Amino acid sequence: MTTFTAESPLYFVMRHAEGNRILSERVPTLTNNPLLHTLYFHEVGMILGTEEALKGKPAEVAEILRLIGGLEPEDTVAQRAAAAAVDVPAPAAGYEPETVERGSGSVSLPTTAAAQERFEVTFAGPSHGNPFTDVDLRAVFTAPSGKVLSVPGFYDGDGTYKVRLLVPEPGEWTFSTSSNARSLDGVTGAFSAADAAAGAKGVVRVASTFHFAYDDGTPYLPIGTTAYAWTHQGDALEKQTLDTLAAGPFNKMRMCVFPKSYLFNENEPDLYPFEGSLAGGFDYGRPNPAFYRHLEQRISQLDELGIEADLILFHAYDRWGFSTMTPGQDDRYLKYVVARLAAHRNIWWSLANEYDLLFRKTTEDWERFAGIVQANDPSGHLLSIHNCQDFYDYSRPWITHSSIQRQDVHKTAEFTGEWRDRWQKPVVIDECAYEGNIDQGWGNITGQEMTRRFWEGAVRGGYVGHGETYMHAGDILWWAKGGEFHGTSPERIAFLRRILDGTPGGFLDPLPSAWDVPTAGIRYEYELSYFGFNQPTYRNFVMPAGRTYQVDVIDTWNMTVETMPGTVEGRFRVELPGRQFIAVRIRAVS
Repeated sequence: MTTFTAESPLYFVMRHAEGNRILSERVPTLTNNPLLHTLYFHEVGMILGTEEALKGKPAEVAEILRLIGGLEPEDTVAQRAAAAAVDVPAPAAGYEPETVERGSGSVSLPTTAAAQERFEVTFAGPSHGNPFTDVDLRAVFTAPSGKVLSVPGFYDGDGTYKVRLLVPEPGEWTFSTSSNARSLDGVTGAFSAADAAAGAKGVVRVASTFHFAYDDGTPYLPIGTTAYAWTHQGDALEKQTLDTLAAGPFNKMRMCVFPKSYLFNENEPDLYPFEGSLAGGFDYGRPNPAFYRHLEQRISQLDELGIEADLILFHAYDRWGFSTMTPGQDDRYLKYVVARLAAHRNIWWSLANEYDLLFRKTTEDWERFAGIVQANDPSGHLLSIHNCQDFYDYSRPWITHSSIQRQDVHKTAEFTGEWRDRWQKPVVIDECAYEGNIDQGWGNITGQEMTRRFWEGAVRGGYVGHGETYMHAGDILWWAKGGEFHGTSPERIAFLRRILDGTPGGFLDPLPSAWDVPTAGIRYEYELSYFGFNQPTYRNFVMPAGRTYQVDVIDTWNMTVETMPGTVEGRFRVELPGRQFIAVRIRAVS
């Protein structure tokens, strides 16, 4: 049986470990090309035949096709298991000799603490060997209520270790540590946490099956955007991004831990997540504390703006080797990131952007990663995973909400009701396509279409995310690097957010409605119907007899709300402007 032919899509050859190796060794200009992922679904023979480095070399092209044509089907699960078997072992006992007194490391604590704030305990400890991989540190915190939280620690460089807790309740707290380093083992302490500050709402959780709310019960309506690599762009551009967010409507930012290598993403970052360099290679066993301090600063700045950081832990767009680490390296990286960042109030975890393009990772890997995140995050932040082609199984119990990239070229938010019914979880369409004008179909919809998709998702009971990909002379596209908005949808999305913020009960749920217009709200109390790309000049409605209503005609594009004079009841006709993107809101008069 022939595994691959010249007609096989490049995508499938690249998914095969040996096929990937053959192409990487023989045509590195192809596999290192930032446009690689745009070539995936073309035939591998055509791609090789049009590769500049192989121009005039038909014999070499034929040899590559011969080599990949002779490959056997592979067992990715077995390959990952074999790699894990020879990986670096877990920290062992006896990191420090028995002459070191148990619990002798010095410890420092803040003088004040409060509920819903990050509390950090700092320890002075050993630095020989590789403390990142050789030392295991954990603290058990006991709450005033008696609740016990196990919190991982991490090495921050220069003989410094830290444990961080997002304090969930006020009162008198105690803690004790356990470690394979004797000086860090058995350290105890106590602190008093004051009441949460005014306006501190806590962590965002799932609420009412399909929605979200903060710990204090305040509804949270995710109005998200994406700037994958914005924290890798240097201070000037990153500050501009924060200024843009401060003036914009968005309260959730999708963003990557790792830098990104892709079209319009060819610059090197100032900092890397591991010690090393692109030229000399990276030591995946030695995280770079300076990199993470910078990331933490940006996450904290988002929190100050009221923005959730939807943090993507893995992605495929990589030239540094971060996407192809071994299972053990993956696991240690995850433990380190979660130990450092889980005490941020505004974190959401996304295991991957386009998980199905990370060819060497298996379902078993993703399930294990989810367990690692949950075991090391005492705050229990939201957790999901994002697709390219194939949806992950969002019914898995560890997944708190769906994180969707559209599968249909045109329809996206229209499927919201079906996805709600299928998974019984919040539907977050993080990637409905992007407003812009690049050559990629996912990056050239209009501002009107982006706004329409937001409204369609909202009245169907879900949440749609924004992104922007307008061509820029300096390759500064918002979806990748942040900067400024150039599109027409953000201000219309802000208008939608104001409408949603006024929803009785805090959430929009779909209502039974006529086949030709989706409607949401509270039946016979507050009903919002959206006509999208239709353009009626009037509409007949029927409401219960004996009740009176006010009617608002909402122009979602021109951002106007016109309230009809007087009130209506029973059967009534509403005159409409005969334009697209109109909504009608009917409110019961008490």
